[in-house]
Parts: sequence; C-alpha cells; structure tokens
Amino acid sequence: MEDAPRLCEFICEVLTSADLEVEAITDSAQAATRINTEKFSAVFLDLRMPAPDGIELTRQIRSNRLNRVTPVIIVTGETQHGLMAKAFQAGVSFFLHKPVDRTKLLRLVSVTQGSIENERRRFHRSKVTRKVSITNSSDRLEAKTLDVSLKGMLVETPRPLVVGASVNVAVEPSAGAAPIRASARVVRLVGQSGVSSSRKDL
Repeated sequence: MEDAPRLCEFICEVLTSADLEVEAITDSAQAATRINTEKFSAVFLDLRMPAPDGIELTRQIRSNRLNRVTPVIIVTGETQHGLMAKAFQAGVSFFLHKPVDRTKLLRLVSVTQGSIENERRRFHRSKVTRKVSITNSSDRLEAKTLDVSLKGMLVETPRPLVVGASVNVAVEPSAGAAPIRASARVVRLVGQSGVSSSRKDL
C-alpha cells in the first residue's frame, strides 16, 4: 500500500518478480478494512498516508488476530529517530527508506522470506473433504470439511454454531479409520453454514 502510484507499481513489479503474490491498495481506509478481514503474508505501508496512516494501520494489524505476527514493512523518506521509535512501538518490523531501488527491495525480501514463508504455510488452505462430528455440551452436528490449514479448518454444517463457542471435533481421516479427536473454538462464520474452527485451541 503506497500513496505514490508509480512507487506502488514498482514495488509490486519487484515483489512479483520474486514469485510473491501481490495486491496493491492505494486507499488507506480500504486497506484498514482488508487488513481486519483477510490474512496477508507481509504488508508494505507508506508512513505518510491519509488517515489512517502507516503507524495507525500497523496498530490495527497488531491488534488483529489474523495478521498479528505478519511482517509489516514501512516505506518512508523520514529519518527522524523519534518517528521510527514510534513506528517500532506500534509493531513495525522493518523500514524501507526512499528512494527505493530493486536491490534494496530484494534484499529486504530475502531477509523477510523466512517469516513470509512461515506465515504462508500456516495459513495455506488445502481442499479436503472429510466427515466431521462436532459436539458441545448441548448439541451434536454431522458435518464435512471444506478445506484445512495448519491453523484450522472450514467446516460446512447443517446450521450455524456460535462464534467463540468451544466444541469437540472428531474428523474421519478415511473410510473405516478411527477418527481424530480434538477440542477447537469457532472463530468465524461464512454465510449461514460455514464454520472455521481454530486449531490454536486443539
């Protein structure tokens, strides 16, 4: 996300050349909405943007469950020590100082590649369909998985569950195999029937 379209385009081109999937958002209010609802492997922010600025967006990222540990890179021409300290306190991971060139940007990508790949693996979803039994203190549902990741699974249920509810899950790995049992927490609903259960609580 960058307030200068040419620089934004340049950063996107370099990141794409490094085999990263890139999306550019030049409206900071729209960026704030996306950050609160979608998972990103890394976020590039301009420090000086219309409200919310880069520091405020970083605060929002760090207060959001989805992107709490996502690397945040601030792109800026500022060199004031106090401003940089304020940004680090908000949760900024790295600074990329203007003028930005390809070598500098690729060097930063190399440094952050481990964190980016780790986040990508944690949230990568694989399409897997398995039978699932979901139970809580007063209910039992027969459902099926739609996809799974290292962080959770999206489950299609005949009726919605309550976000925040603790449930017991039994997944049938294959026909006739003993089910895999674990505890989970419902973290979000998709439409009227999709339920994502966080594996952080398994």
